[in-house]
Amino acid sequence: MTKILIRGAKVLGGEPQDVLIDGETIAEVGTGLVAPDGAQVIEAGGRILLPGLVDLHTHLREPGREDSETVLTGTRAAASGGYTAVFAMANTFPVADTAGVVEQVWRLGKESGYCDVQPIGAVTVGLEGKKLAELGAMHDSAAGVKVFSDDGKCVDDAVIMRRALEYVKAFGGVVAQHAQEPRLTEGAQMNEGVVSAELGLGGWPAVAEESIIARDVLLAEHVGSRVHICHLSTAGSVEIVRWAKSRGIDVTAEVTPHHLLLTDELVRSYNPVYKVNPPLRTERDVLALREALADGTIDIVATDHAPHPHEDKDCEWGAAAMGMVGLETALSVVQHTMVDTGLLDWAGVAERMSAKPAAIGRLAGHGRPIAAGEPANLTLVDSAYRGVVDPAGFASRSRNTPYEGRELPGRVTHTFLRGRATVMDGNLT
Repeated sequence: MTKILIRGAKVLGGEPQDVLIDGETIAEVGTGLVAPDGAQVIEAGGRILLPGLVDLHTHLREPGREDSETVLTGTRAAASGGYTAVFAMANTFPVADTAGVVEQVWRLGKESGYCDVQPIGAVTVGLEGKKLAELGAMHDSAAGVKVFSDDGKCVDDAVIMRRALEYVKAFGGVVAQHAQEPRLTEGAQMNEGVVSAELGLGGWPAVAEESIIARDVLLAEHVGSRVHICHLSTAGSVEIVRWAKSRGIDVTAEVTPHHLLLTDELVRSYNPVYKVNPPLRTERDVLALREALADGTIDIVATDHAPHPHEDKDCEWGAAAMGMVGLETALSVVQHTMVDTGLLDWAGVAERMSAKPAAIGRLAGHGRPIAAGEPANLTLVDSAYRGVVDPAGFASRSRNTPYEGRELPGRVTHTFLRGRATVMDGNLT
């Protein structure tokens, strides 16, 4: 059993403390701790110590699209970004709509060893929106699925959505909705607005997201179940979620790092790296999302890490795949948009990127306080670092980042999964 003493770390951004790891757990937190015989000592030098990050929305692509990502490469990317657990979306090939497929993903996660992988089960068979998938069987499987989503597609049939909410209520599950009314977004290429009109690209209107969210929070209230909104992206969606929470409806919501920073003005470059679903919105939307994350209307940050091979992005805009990689840059973007702007402190970051995602996903052992007796899932961050994003150094198999060449703050120097270093001095172990 390894003993590690992290000396002089700012726990959640507070005063410097020492943290002693003994095996898989935190043995002691305090000042002036003495390193036991044989212990490894890490001089934190005032770096920020957070609980290991948890991503409720990751696309690992395996099985079926290993040219984009595998569970191994995706979890290596996650560890590099400070994550100790990720929830793997169901839009694989075959779709994760049976106990067999979710158990396969779960076992691949166990074998990778870089972070815990919790599969998300599909809501409907084949993501086709017509018939409920094996929700109970996936929950009862070795993977213990508690989150269900057809992400990439919307569960647009109100009856199917109601039945899913009723079904998962029996075991405390949650349906995570990709809010996109399909008829309103046929042929959509970017956010509907001034820029789309000037560029002549098909628009993805805000109401296509907002109408589904409004419907689903009312369904959740009617059923008495939990609903989670994936990658919320508009100011109007914020107001609907805020209203629903004021009524006591059991709704949670996530925002991606890219929707906290980037706007549809970037699409003027016609660079497909900026093509994503939901699309980049306006500056007004970006500011509303930041405020909502700060005040708790939006509960968490989730990456929507969506890797694609080079050929799926190195093409004309209309033919390009939608999505961006995000695991390795998420914390830096959150520091840039939320911490450095004074909207959140590091304790708030820990809540929104670790504690709350784990709670929404009912994931035991993650998102826990940094205290004696707790699992040693930890991330050490050099918040003073400034560097230019270079995707050539990514651990992900794909390179479709919108931040290439952009200077961002912060760097994960160490990640610990149950006391075992997956990242040491900025390098994967």
